[in-house]
Amino acid sequence: MRAVRAAVPLGLLALAGCFYSSEAGKNLEGRVDKLDHDLRAEQKAQQDKLDEQLPRIDQKISEVTKALDSLDEASRRSGADTSVQLQKVIEDLAQLRGQVEAYTHSLDALQDRAVATTRPPGQDVARPTDKKEFFALAQSKARAGDIATARALYVDFVRKWPKDELAGEAHFALAESYYAQDNCPEALPEYGQLIKSFGKSKSVPLAYVRSGDCFARLKNAEAARLAYEQVLRDYPKSSEAKLAQKGLASLKKAPPPKGQK
Repeated sequence: MRAVRAAVPLGLLALAGCFYSSEAGKNLEGRVDKLDHDLRAEQKAQQDKLDEQLPRIDQKISEVTKALDSLDEASRRSGADTSVQLQKVIEDLAQLRGQVEAYTHSLDALQDRAVATTRPPGQDVARPTDKKEFFALAQSKARAGDIATARALYVDFVRKWPKDELAGEAHFALAESYYAQDNCPEALPEYGQLIKSFGKSKSVPLAYVRSGDCFARLKNAEAARLAYEQVLRDYPKSSEAKLAQKGLASLKKAPPPKGQK
């Protein structure tokens, strides 16, 4: 009977997950592609400027070399003439060198920005081979406030150990990170995956409550009610049941949708 009762809310969770995660993914890919294109264009412009200056630099270096090689000849001139000639060449070279350094610095900064933008979060973090250490690392990153890296580690954990019990907790941790940022469209699929594939997890009751909260925020009162009622039926004596009761009470206080009384 429990499996039958879970079917309706799980269906709603799956429906929300398929719609929202796909749409969010497309938008994210579009933003990343545009940013990458802009950065590459800016890099090319800076590189073109540098290429334009290189012949002038070579010319000035040649001038300095000739000036140094002809010091004997220059010494026959007045000391003032020699000093002025060499000083002008040196000043010109210093100015061009400063321009080159500025362009090089700009290119390095652009390359760093491009790498940081296109490189997935947490790519440089070494992954432990032991699954418990791997999961603990993700948790430590989350506690430290490095949410992007923590999410990347949780996702990698699920890919590496999809059937392990800790994979269910990884789904839950992902969902909680999105829920904390009021990003219910991304949180719902993770809560749904936990409920669907790891029904015996200790986090399932809270996942139902959070799902109800998310549906309420998304103005889907019926789906929220089903999620809250699921907790009251299957976990009536739990602390999550009290949260579910509060959620149901909030739904009753909320104004009905337009067109309903």
